[in-house]
Amino acid sequence: MTDTSLASMSAVEMVRGFSTKTLSPKEALGAVLDRLDQVEPMINAFVHVDREGAMRAADAAEARYQAGAPLGPLDGVPVSVKDMLLTKGMPTRKGSLTTDPDAPQDVDAPAVARARAAGAVLYGKSTTTEFGGSPYSSSPLTGDTHSPWNLKYGCAGSSMGAAAHLAAGVGTLAIGNDASGSIRMPASFGGVYGIKPTFGMIANWPPSSAGILGHTGPMGWTVEDTTLLLRVLAGPDVRDPYGLPRQDAVLAADPKAGVAGLRIAYSPGLGLVDPDADVRAATDAAAKSFADMGAEVELVDPDFSGLFDAYNCLRICNRAASYRASGAGNAREKMDELVARVLDQAKAYDADDLIAAMRHRETLVSRMKAFHETYDILLTPTVAVAPFPLGTGPQPQDDHWFQIEGRIWSPYTFAFNMTHQPAASIPCGLTGSDSKEAAGLPIGLQIVAAPFRDDLVLRASQAFEASRPWHHPVLEPAS
Repeated sequence: MTDTSLASMSAVEMVRGFSTKTLSPKEALGAVLDRLDQVEPMINAFVHVDREGAMRAADAAEARYQAGAPLGPLDGVPVSVKDMLLTKGMPTRKGSLTTDPDAPQDVDAPAVARARAAGAVLYGKSTTTEFGGSPYSSSPLTGDTHSPWNLKYGCAGSSMGAAAHLAAGVGTLAIGNDASGSIRMPASFGGVYGIKPTFGMIANWPPSSAGILGHTGPMGWTVEDTTLLLRVLAGPDVRDPYGLPRQDAVLAADPKAGVAGLRIAYSPGLGLVDPDADVRAATDAAAKSFADMGAEVELVDPDFSGLFDAYNCLRICNRAASYRASGAGNAREKMDELVARVLDQAKAYDADDLIAAMRHRETLVSRMKAFHETYDILLTPTVAVAPFPLGTGPQPQDDHWFQIEGRIWSPYTFAFNMTHQPAASIPCGLTGSDSKEAAGLPIGLQIVAAPFRDDLVLRASQAFEASRPWHHPVLEPAS
């Protein structure tokens, strides 16, 4: 077995090895850190690596396995944490030069605390765009994060470091967060799996700078591994006023039950945009796969009219208020201008606008609840475009961060932050562009279900993954 294959061994396989004593947590961690050292100079996926703390955690896990008393199905497995989540013993910089590198490191965010309590070996903080406020794979603090599929390309944002290191074979699990698509867009561009669960399923604290659009969720190389991490992270926390009681019926559902008989809607454009030809072809083929597996698939668009205006108001007003409250707004010269410009954009809104946006969000929730009375699952592309080169982004005249040269490219993800529905991105194909450089890049399929039907998202994801064997890029170590 090579170190590379050990570093990217599934979590399920790792735990099996730990339990049979054919593999130790220290060996697994060592392989992950070795692989990180090989590829990190090329991809720039980490802002901090805690080797000593991780080795202590691996030592403790190994002792528990030797004693026959592991903490659970994640004990000893290396897991990264996005640098938006507080983590004991590691700085949390949030991709920003405005944050304090010497701030106390004595509190875990709820998801981090649950992973640690389950024995996960937390070995590093993955890169993020500044405050998670941009989808463009770069931050003022860390610079560009590169896609292992093509180093001239990014992994979108804001959980770009997690997607990049998973795709490069550095471990198989990561904790991210998602206020507009920050798990699903990088999962799509990175060719990995990521799920934003039902809002409140995983407790979230401190509050997201995007308000009630913010979710915490897992990313992984396989659906099975990611489901394992989801089950560990889920549950309430007294610090989160929106945290839900643990949903055991959802979490215990069998993701291998298949999709035969399910009623599935397929919406290539969500009634809002036209995807690239490569994206449309890949998601058309994916929808056909669900029909071939026995699901009833129908081409239909849900009603998301009014989405852009309501989403923009909520995103801009919440983020501007958060940046002002944190003091970041007083250091605007240090900020990514795409992130900071909400400070100006918020001046166009008043209290009536904010209340109207909140009410329209509630209207969208009601519409989608009615939609799911007919359809168990909704399929869409994860994004409308293929992965794009680093440096791509909106022009000054573009109104929204989700525009490139006037074209809207990512309404699919933030639509379901607005409605609080569970939604996952799973690889479904590769680009076939005439340009050699743009060919062979991942395309993601988004799988959505009604709130509290995370089990259906997982079932559909498992079935699709089993029908479509997936490979990951081979990234050779830097010389």
